[in-house]
Amino acid sequence: MKVIPIYIAGGISGFESPAAEYQQRPLSLDELLITHPSATFIGKVQGDSMIGIGIFDGDLVIVDRSCSIKNGQVIVANLNGEFVCKMIDLKRRLLLSSNDAYPDVVINQYDDFSIEGCVVYSIRCHDEAINLCSH
Repeated sequence: MKVIPIYIAGGISGFESPAAEYQQRPLSLDELLITHPSATFIGKVQGDSMIGIGIFDGDLVIVDRSCSIKNGQVIVANLNGEFVCKMIDLKRRLLLSSNDAYPDVVINQYDDFSIEGCVVYSIRCHDEAINLCSH
């Protein structure tokens, strides 16, 4: 993808286009969004339990396995064989949703639980016609 860095203002002037001064530069979303390529994966969200913080059904989440997990952070975890995207309460051993329709989930000692990584970005598709959004 080529990007022309143009600063857009609301006024109109008789000067030459600001784009005339710039050369096209390549842009890599990997370089912009992924800090640790060998420890990062992308997942597709199913469900509406995180809508309160802006993560919706069908969104993509970029998950970094190398980050240090902090209390209250949005994570992807494996809970009894099911991948979940939740906020973690480390002190009370809870998985929290950001939608009041869902109760907190207690992480019991007998649960098969592992944190897969922290969510560093979420990406939403705004064009239903694009195949990536519908799969």
